[in-house]
Amino acid sequence: MKRKFRVLALIITALFSNSVDAQLFRTRDRMDNLVDFDNQKFSWGFFLAGNYFDYKIDLNPQNGLNNKNQNRVLSKGSASFGAGLIGKMRVNEYIDLRLEPSLQFVQRKLTFDIKDLYPSAATTDLERDVKSTYVDVPLLVEFHGNRWYNSRPYVALGVNYLGNLQSNENSESDNQQQIFRTKTHNFGYTGEIGIQFYFSRFKLTPAVRGTFFLNNELVSDNPGTPPYWAGAMNHLSSRAFMFVLKFENYQDRKSVV
Repeated sequence: MKRKFRVLALIITALFSNSVDAQLFRTRDRMDNLVDFDNQKFSWGFFLAGNYFDYKIDLNPQNGLNNKNQNRVLSKGSASFGAGLIGKMRVNEYIDLRLEPSLQFVQRKLTFDIKDLYPSAATTDLERDVKSTYVDVPLLVEFHGNRWYNSRPYVALGVNYLGNLQSNENSESDNQQQIFRTKTHNFGYTGEIGIQFYFSRFKLTPAVRGTFFLNNELVSDNPGTPPYWAGAMNHLSSRAFMFVLKFENYQDRKSVV
């Protein structure tokens, strides 16, 4: 009986030792993928993004508050999506330049509290569903650390041009005809943080990005329109948070410098 227990103990000890050994030396035996990837002068890829856009509103002190001294205009953001391309140029071992043009599809809701002024106001006078399609063109400077096996952290900062294809800026109608107008050409800045993972044939990068508009997107209503829609605001600018998933393919070794 004791002999059986000794044999069983030896088997368990051997299995445990192999398991511990595998855990201790797993990273030592791991193969590094795409070791020349980051030495390429240029590389390309694409990305998918889940976004959340909202408005930052600076109210007009005269028209932006209701009779209870509460904000007359409220913004409600929503989640949507986007997609884009990646162009990267290597500067040195720790810095890259990135151009990442994309289309971002956005929908937000503005609510106007004008019941104290117009008790019989219809829903079409109280709400605006603001749809936007942004051509987002950020130029980013990426700062990254050293690779740790098949991963590498980074941060990126940059500036954006954001063209709104659904701005209604040139429309002659305004909020009196239920048309909310914003500016077509906008500028902003972006900050991003992520981790790059290297696989056998491509690099995968999950990242979190924040984009903030610098200019006032608001287009004033026409003269004669009650000042409780666009006139209730002095400044309107977008802010966005995105989860980005990037895919970059390895180029031919002839492009390595």
